[in-house]
Amino acid sequence: MFIMITIFSFWRQYLTRCIAMLLFLFSLSAVPALAGEQPIIVQSTTSTLNSGLYDYLLPFYQQATGKQVRVVAVGTGQALKNAERCDGDVLIVHSREDEVAFVDRGFGSKRYDLMYNDFVLLGPYNDPAGIAGADNVSAALRLISQAGIRFVSRGDNSGTHKAEKRFWRLEDNVPPATAGSWYIESGQGMGSTLNLAVQMQGYVLSDRATWLAFGNKQNHAILFSGDPDMFNQYGIIPVSPEHCPDTHNEDGLVFTKWMISKTGQGLIKAYQRAGEQLFFPNADGQ
Repeated sequence: MFIMITIFSFWRQYLTRCIAMLLFLFSLSAVPALAGEQPIIVQSTTSTLNSGLYDYLLPFYQQATGKQVRVVAVGTGQALKNAERCDGDVLIVHSREDEVAFVDRGFGSKRYDLMYNDFVLLGPYNDPAGIAGADNVSAALRLISQAGIRFVSRGDNSGTHKAEKRFWRLEDNVPPATAGSWYIESGQGMGSTLNLAVQMQGYVLSDRATWLAFGNKQNHAILFSGDPDMFNQYGIIPVSPEHCPDTHNEDGLVFTKWMISKTGQGLIKAYQRAGEQLFFPNADGQ
C-alpha cells in the first residue's frame, strides 16, 4: 500500500508540473500578435528628443494603437542620410528644402507639415556683443563677429546648423569658415553644443524647445528672437516603400497619420515645459 501511494504521489506531481508547463507555453502563444511586431524606426532630429516630446507622446500612441516606436535621434542631415539608406520607416526633421528634395528624389512618399517653433540666439546675461538690440538675426550675428566674441556652432549639418548658415548669408556676413578663432564648431548635438557654449561663455543658436528643456542654463539666456526668418518648421515623411521595399510602410503610415490627426496635434499643443508650449502643431488641412 505504501509503495502504491508513493507511486501515485510521484505521478501526480509529475502531471502537475507537465500541466503547469503546458499552461505556461500556451500563455506565451496567446500573447497578442502586436507584442511580437517589430517597432517602426523614426529617424528624427535631436531637438524633438531633447525636448522630451517623444517621452510624452509615444505612450499615448502605443496605448491607442498597440504599436511600438523606436526613435533614432541625430542631426537632420544624418537623419536624411539614414532614411535614404532605408534605415528607418518615418522621418521627422526641420529643413524644408531638404525634405522636399528627399521626396522629389523618391526616398519619401509624401511630406506633411507637423509643427513649428522658432530659433533663438543665446548668450551670457551681460550680452558682451550687444545683440539684444539688433534689428534682425543677421545683424545680431554680425555684431558677434565684429566683437570677436565666441560663437559655438553645431557644425554637424543638422537643421539648426543649416539654419545658422542661412542666417549668416542673409546680409553677406563673414562666412563662418573664415571667421577666425572666435567661431567654434562642436560637431555635436544640440545639448552638447549648449553645454560647450555655457562653459565657454559664448553665443549659440538653438531651437527654443531644446533650450527650454535644457537644464544647465547657468548665466545664459535668450538674447535675440522674434525675427520671422527664425521660424522653425518640422515635417514628417513616411519612407517610400518603392525605394525601401522592406520598410514597415503600413505601420509607418499609421504613425504618420496619428501624428497629424486631431489627437496627435492636440497632444503636441498640450505639451509644455516650465509652463511654456514647446511646439505649435500646424498639420491642419493635410
